[in-house]
Amino acid sequence: MCLLTEEENVTTLALPARDRAQLTCARVRVDRGGRTVLHDVETRVSPGSRWGVVGENGRGKSTLLHVLAGLLTPDEGTVHRVGALALAEQEMPAEDERTVGGFIDEYLADARTALRDLDAAAEALAAERPGAEQAYADALEAAQALDAWDADRRVDVALDGLGAVSDRTRPLATLSVGHRYRIRLACLLGAEHDFLLLDEPTNHLGLAGLEYLTARLRAHGGGVVVVSHDRALLADVATTILDLDPTRDGRPGVYGGGYAGYREGREAELVRWEEEYEQQQTEHVRLQQALSEAQNRLSTGWRPPKGTGRHQRATRAGALVRSVHRRQDDLDRHQVTAPVPPRRFSMPGLPARPGVVLLRAEEVTAGGRLHHSTSLSVTSGDRLAVTGPNGAGKSTLLSVLAGKLVPDTGRVHRAREVRLHLLGQESPRATHRRARDLYEAHTAHLVTAGVLEEGEVVGLGSLGLLTSRDAGKPVAELSMGQQRRLDLALALAARPHVLLLDEPTNHLSIALVDELTEALHSTDAAVVMATHDRQMRRDINGWPHLALAPRRQCKQGRTCPART
Repeated sequence: MCLLTEEENVTTLALPARDRAQLTCARVRVDRGGRTVLHDVETRVSPGSRWGVVGENGRGKSTLLHVLAGLLTPDEGTVHRVGALALAEQEMPAEDERTVGGFIDEYLADARTALRDLDAAAEALAAERPGAEQAYADALEAAQALDAWDADRRVDVALDGLGAVSDRTRPLATLSVGHRYRIRLACLLGAEHDFLLLDEPTNHLGLAGLEYLTARLRAHGGGVVVVSHDRALLADVATTILDLDPTRDGRPGVYGGGYAGYREGREAELVRWEEEYEQQQTEHVRLQQALSEAQNRLSTGWRPPKGTGRHQRATRAGALVRSVHRRQDDLDRHQVTAPVPPRRFSMPGLPARPGVVLLRAEEVTAGGRLHHSTSLSVTSGDRLAVTGPNGAGKSTLLSVLAGKLVPDTGRVHRAREVRLHLLGQESPRATHRRARDLYEAHTAHLVTAGVLEEGEVVGLGSLGLLTSRDAGKPVAELSMGQQRRLDLALALAARPHVLLLDEPTNHLSIALVDELTEALHSTDAAVVMATHDRQMRRDINGWPHLALAPRRQCKQGRTCPART
C-alpha cells in the first residue's frame, strides 16, 4: 500500500521529501472495544533511523502502523507526516485478478506518471507552447526525485533478491501467499519511498531473501518502522526499539542502542519494577498489621479498668477511633503498583515410547515439490531440522509425514497408535466460534475418538498461551499472533509422540519463541522442524539436519532431471 503523505506541499505525485522527511507521533492513544490498545505513544522517525516495534501479541503493533500511515485516526494525540510512505501489512488478499506486471505497475504508478508527464512536457517544449519551459523543468524535477527511469530495474533486482516470481504475465491468483507477499515487498523496496512501514516482513522469506531484506533495510536512506518478532532482523537492522509491553508507568518504553540495548534496558526496567513492587508490598503488609492492631485495641478498649471515669473512657475511645481512621487513610493512600507478569508458556508433558520407531519414510517423493527421494526415521526424543531453500519441498515432506499428502513414490510407516501432529505455516480460516469453545471441542473429540484419556486432557489456560479474555473471543477477532498461539495449543492438546513444526515462530512474540525453544530442547517427544528463522536455526544448530535441494533448472529454463 503506497500513501501520499506530503502535508507541506500537496501534489499529484507522491514525491519523496528526502532530507525533509518527517514521521512523528505524540501522545497517541487508541481505544477499541472498550479497551485502550495504545497509550501515550511517541515516535520520531527521521531519514536513516530504523525503529523496531516489539511487544506481545495483541499489544497494538499493527494498529500503530495504521496510525502512522494515516489509515486510522487516533482517539488522542497527533501524527505529523512529511514525505511519501508505504505500508506492507501482514495479510494478503485471498483473491486477486491482477497479473504480476499489473501489480507492479500500480506500485510504480508515480514513476510511470512522471515519465509520461516528462514526455508530454518535452513535446510541448519542442512545439514552443507557452509555459512549456516551466512545465518541462517541473516534470524533469519530479522524474529525477523519483529516479523514475530506474524504477523497474530496482523492482527486478528486489524480485530476484527476495526469490519472487518475476514473470510479469503470471496471474497472482496462481501464486502462493508467500510468493505474492515477496512480490509486494519487492515493489515497496524498489519504489524509493521516504518511509517503509513493515509488518512482520520476514514471515515468507527464505534465508537468501532474509539476507537481502536485511541489507536493503540497512542501506535504505529513508526511515524504517518494522514490526517484527524476528530476533535476528531486529538485531541486524533496528537502531531504536519501541516496546509496547506494560511498564511501571504505563507508557511504552523506547530504547536506544538497537536490539541489544533494548534487551539490556528492558531487563533492568523489570528488575527495578519488581524491586519497587516488593517494597510496596512490604509497606502495604506493615500498614495492614498496624490497622489490625488499632482495630483490636478499639474493640477491647471500650471498657477501661474499674474506677476509670466516664470522661477518661470517652477520651480513650475517641483516640482509638482516630488511630484506626488514620491508619485506614494511610493504607488507602498507599497504592501498590503491581507489575503485570508476562504470560509464561508451559509445555505439557509429551509422552515417550522408548525402543519404538515412531515414524519412518522410505525414498518418498511427492506433490511436484519434493523431487529428491527422501528417507528418515525418528524415535522418542529425536530432533531433526529440515533445511533447504524455498521450493525444496520442506512443507511437502512434513505433510507427507503427517499423512495429509500421499507420496508419489516410496512409503511412510507410522507406529501403531502413534500420536502425531503437524503445526502448519498458516492458521486455518478463522471462524466465529470462541477460541475456548474451539479448543474444548477439539479435546472432546480426541477423547471420544480414543486418542486421549480424560486424565490426559490439558486445559487451555494451563498452557499460558492465551489470556482468559482472548480465549473468550471469536477466533476471527484474534490477531494473527493470537491465532497462531491457538494453533500451537491445538497441536499440543493431542499430547503427540511426534511434533512436526513448519515455521513455528511465524507471528509469535519474542518471549514465547524463547520459551518454546527451551521446551523443544527438553521434551520427550520427537520433534521435526522446518524453519527459516535465523535465530531459531542458531538455537538448534546442534540438531541433526536433513538438507533438501530444489530441482535443478537447465539454462534454457526447462526443468532438468534431478541428480542423485
